[in-house]
Amino acid sequence: MPVLDREEFIEQAYFFHAFRERLADGVPSQEILLRVGEELLSTTKLPMAIGFISTESKLTGLMAPAMRQLSHYFTPFQAHVVSQAEADLSRFPMEQALLVLEREVEYKAKGASLPGLFIYQFESIARNRLGYTKGLAAMAEDPMYDEDWRDYIMALLTRLGDVDFADLIFVRSAFFVNERRKLKPDFVPKYPPLFGEKEGKIARANHGRDPLYLFSALQRQLGYPEVPRPRRPDGVEDRIALLEQRVAQLESRLKFVESEGSAAASPPDFDMKQVLVNPENTAGIPAGWSARRLES
Repeated sequence: MPVLDREEFIEQAYFFHAFRERLADGVPSQEILLRVGEELLSTTKLPMAIGFISTESKLTGLMAPAMRQLSHYFTPFQAHVVSQAEADLSRFPMEQALLVLEREVEYKAKGASLPGLFIYQFESIARNRLGYTKGLAAMAEDPMYDEDWRDYIMALLTRLGDVDFADLIFVRSAFFVNERRKLKPDFVPKYPPLFGEKEGKIARANHGRDPLYLFSALQRQLGYPEVPRPRRPDGVEDRIALLEQRVAQLESRLKFVESEGSAAASPPDFDMKQVLVNPENTAGIPAGWSARRLES
C-alpha cells in the first residue's frame, strides 16, 4: 500500500469528523454515507471509497469489511478500529473510534513522525482495549513504517508484559546509544535506534511507572497527538430522565386535582329517591322500630 498524499489525509479527517457529528445527532449511517460523499474533494479517491463502503454496508450493515477490501486506501489499523466499534459485545462506541481515526489522519496530514505515530496508535489500542495481537499486527502494516519499524512492532507481541514498556523504548533510542558510547566508544547497537534522544530520556525517567504517564509526558514535551479518552458517565442524562418522569407525575396529579375541584364546584343533580328503599319492598318494619321513628 502506498503512502497517501496530504490532501487525502485532510479529506479523511473531514469525513471522520462529519460522520462522528452527524451520528451523534441521530442521523442513520447509511444516510451519512450517501450525503457526505458529495461534500468531499472530487480530485481525491475518498468519494469513490465512500461510495463503495455505502454499497457494501447495505448488505451487512458494517463498514469494517468494506474498509478491509479497500486495503490500498484505508490502512489495516483504521479497519481494525472500526471493526472493534462494530463488534456485537463491544463497549467501544463508534463516536470514539471515529475521533481516534480523525486525530490520526490529522497528525499524518501535518507530517507525522514515526515515533509519534507509533505512540499514538499504541496508546489508542491500550487505552481503549482494542486487542494487542490484532492491533499490533494492523499497526505493522501501516505503509508509513519501514521494515525496521515493522520488526520492532511485531517483536512487542512477545515482550509486552515481560519487559517494562518504557525500557522497550529506551533501548531502541539514540539516548541509549549515546549513554553506552560514553562508557564504550566503539559500542555498536544490535538493532538500529528508532526513537530520538528526547524520547529515550523521557522513557528512562518513566521506568517502572504506569505507561500512561509516559504517554502524557511525550504529549507534553514533544507535541505528540493526544489520544481521546472515553467520556466518563456523569449521570446527567439519568437525572434528566428522572426529572422528566417526575414532571409527568406532577402533571397527572394536577389534572386529577383540577377534575376533582370542578366536580365539587358544580355537583351533578342527584335524586335520593333512586337509592331509598320503600317499606313495601321489604319484609316489613324491623323489630324495635316505632311508627314515630319511621315517620320521622
